[in-house]
Amino acid sequence: MKSEELKSVQRPLKEKYRNEPDTAMFTLKAQGKIGENISCKIETGRALTEAGLHTATGGNGMLSCSGDLLLEALVACAGVTLSAIATSKDIEIRNGIVNAEGDLDFRGTLAVGNDAPVGFKEIRLLFSLESDASPEKLETLLKLTEKYCVVYQTIKKGTPIITRTDLS
Repeated sequence: MKSEELKSVQRPLKEKYRNEPDTAMFTLKAQGKIGENISCKIETGRALTEAGLHTATGGNGMLSCSGDLLLEALVACAGVTLSAIATSKDIEIRNGIVNAEGDLDFRGTLAVGNDAPVGFKEIRLLFSLESDASPEKLETLLKLTEKYCVVYQTIKKGTPIITRTDLS
């Protein structure tokens, strides 16, 4: 896609978001099912994931949005971490679903106004677990999952990212 093609696709979206800021708010979601052998299956609907623009920024909806991938990574990491901790503590999880959703104002990434932030405003992580474990054990399981989930901690702490170009 050339610059002008992108601009022509995004121009009406930017105008819409300028005039109707509420239409720029979307909630992205990801879900995973905790599996056997310390795993978490992410429902992507694709055997091979290819990232591209979200439809709210001019994409055609055929490629994965990086925001979705971020939530999927969180769900995968939290599901695997929870499963590993449950396994190590002999807490039987008969069935477990992990959901993540986050709110984005796409005006930010499209540079529509200075008041819209770039990035997720809030991310919510929900665990639906079927288990005979006591509420105290399940609370400990969730606290340890938060503590040891790499993606959760990376997002929560706001880990610095160093950007550079490798010029050859």
